[in-house]
Amino acid sequence: MKKVIFISGTDTGAGKTFLTTLLTEFLCAKKLPVAALKPLCSGGRDDAVKIQAALGGRMTLATINPWHFRAAIAPSLAARREKRVVTLAPVLAHIRAVQKQFDVVLVEGAGGLLSPLGENFDSRDLIVKLDALPVIVAPNKLGVVNHILLTLEALPVKFRVRSKVVLMSPSKPDAATASNNELLAEFLPPGKIFKLPWLGENYPAGRVVNNVHVKRTLAGLL
Repeated sequence: MKKVIFISGTDTGAGKTFLTTLLTEFLCAKKLPVAALKPLCSGGRDDAVKIQAALGGRMTLATINPWHFRAAIAPSLAARREKRVVTLAPVLAHIRAVQKQFDVVLVEGAGGLLSPLGENFDSRDLIVKLDALPVIVAPNKLGVVNHILLTLEALPVKFRVRSKVVLMSPSKPDAATASNNELLAEFLPPGKIFKLPWLGENYPAGRVVNNVHVKRTLAGLL
């Protein structure tokens, strides 16, 4: 069955691209027909380049990331600075065209769930229009429970109940890192919260395939 998984986050820098590349490598290792997209980005295309590498170069950068802008600000504002306009319809059309060719399509947002991506749309709009499975990525540190609950609250009920949350372990845990999972479990149903260990800034290619804990976590997101 064809599936769209939309990877959003509690904020910029939460670990969306890291998770997207891990999931991409995981699915590619299983020989599944998978596409991974970051339709909009600003401040460079490094994230899209990482996704392309995780795909083994099987998709062009132009397909992975059709809309990119120079300024490292919200894509909607970055586009305006370049006197460009991005609307919801062509972004949806691009994702749906890719979706016809693959069993699983991973779509990474930019910034947090409600960060403006273009004119009058954000990641929440894409999730709803694509009927996607939302995966919310968050750094496992003090304050994240509030950020996750606010992000989930912003989703329509239908999508909120199917959402999954991934806590990304930091290089240096703080006082809340060990207890966030337990506290979140008071608000979310079983099987909705996942954790990934710290894998380093530049984890070796293929480590995901050999790490049992990581594989179990990624499988649970599908």
